Amino acid sequence: MVTHLTPALPAQVSPPEFALSATRPHEISGVEVLALPVLPADGEDSSVTLGPGADEAAEALGIDLLGVLESLKATGRTGEVTRVPVLDGDLTLVLLVGVGGQSATDFRRAGAALARAVKDRASVASSISAIADDRGFEAFVVGVMLGSFGFHWRSEGPKERPVRQVVLAGVAEAEPLRPALAAALAIGGAGWRSRMLATVPSSVKNPAWLADQAVEVAGAAGLEVKVWDEADLAEEGFGGLLAVGRASATPPRLVQLEYSPVTDAHEELPHLVLVGKGITFDTGGLSIKPAEGMVNMKRDMTGAAVVLATMAALADVGCPVRVTGLLAVAENAVGGDAMRPGDVIRHYGGRTSEVNNTDAEGRLVLADAMAYAVAELHPDVLVDVATLTGAMKVALGVQTGGFFANDETLAERVRAAGDAAGEPVWRMPLVADYEEKIASKVADGDNAAGGAGAITAALFLQHFAGDVPWAHLDIASVGDSGSERHEWTAGPTGFGPRLLLEWLRSEAPLAGVGTGAGAKR
Repeated sequence: MVTHLTPALPAQVSPPEFALSATRPHEISGVEVLALPVLPADGEDSSVTLGPGADEAAEALGIDLLGVLESLKATGRTGEVTRVPVLDGDLTLVLLVGVGGQSATDFRRAGAALARAVKDRASVASSISAIADDRGFEAFVVGVMLGSFGFHWRSEGPKERPVRQVVLAGVAEAEPLRPALAAALAIGGAGWRSRMLATVPSSVKNPAWLADQAVEVAGAAGLEVKVWDEADLAEEGFGGLLAVGRASATPPRLVQLEYSPVTDAHEELPHLVLVGKGITFDTGGLSIKPAEGMVNMKRDMTGAAVVLATMAALADVGCPVRVTGLLAVAENAVGGDAMRPGDVIRHYGGRTSEVNNTDAEGRLVLADAMAYAVAELHPDVLVDVATLTGAMKVALGVQTGGFFANDETLAERVRAAGDAAGEPVWRMPLVADYEEKIASKVADGDNAAGGAGAITAALFLQHFAGDVPWAHLDIASVGDSGSERHEWTAGPTGFGPRLLLEWLRSEAPLAGVGTGAGAKR
């Protein structure tokens, strides 16, 4: 028997700590950096202007900050950063940060730009958030958090660290902003968690490890949790998970997490089930991927990471409905017992699938979890999240996720939440004429439909949603960022928790879903 040594994940960096202060930035003692907002010109004959605290800071430091901006032809566009070195006690740097049109997106991007500019610093005091409304304030904090993200496995520790403390200075009153700060920390933290889980190498991240992470998160967040191991899955008939995971040295898992809000209401609360694809590494199986196609496959469990991170933050954002999270976790490996093209598998509940491409494995594990959700959990709404098809990347590029929905109200909620949260998604059509592509001569369905790949994958999954209002988020297009871009750091993105939390913290997120026209597309 060969024993494999599983390496221990080194300690990782943490997001900055945040504090609120009514004091003007330059009057806060001990800070290393000041960050002040720059507003663009409002006409051809005007120039950029500086936000609150800038005039006082300029006078105290003896620096013409506006003159510096004009000499460098600064524009105030979103995320533009002008560095002004100083030497005044602990203070060594003034950053002048463009906020553009001052939308929530502008503040989020300004926060991310600031985060990159203050890495390895002890502290920064900023009045940027003082000119924002509550949504802009929240977006700024989220941007600072996610722009600070880092992951390392270096023997000498991380190459760079996030700034330790961010003082949100110059606020008129701190107390009214505390709810917005708490929401921002929860939403930014969910994005951080999802990104971190997606980035962990698969030498550590196998199905059992990811299930253990879920149990740990559930304990900290007060969620109920249940884990199925391979014996449980076999006993209860989860054929898709077992088939995909059977060639791996680390067997599959199914994880169920339960959230219920604290409420005085006596009526039964609406119930949402979130299902996440959790392929901890995807070789493609016997239909093996080319080498370049395997490089990023440690992040093929992003859907499960998104669901786990979202579940952990529901209480913090005040989600008013019941939510169940299902993580369908397996490794798609190559081995003597690997699932073969031509095999037929029986999913939970009895529906069968002919497997003609073992690299179309994500839909097989999702199908099991969705069928279980519909049969046993009886949700009012069902949503699955997955890095599912390369076709979505072909269709939408790398900055927009795709989604499908069989209910108009649900579709609009998802779209609007993505836009508001900075995780935009575009609705794709459920083209019924393509059903013939997923027909099999020997089984109820074929997992390898071919052309119109994102649509046929969604049609395959739709059979497991039954009559439940359902949305399918295919985030393969946005699973990775090739470079540093706004709040996105290079590498796995963990795209999705901000969208879901934006939707689920609304007053009645499931109201009207399934009760209107609900026309299928």
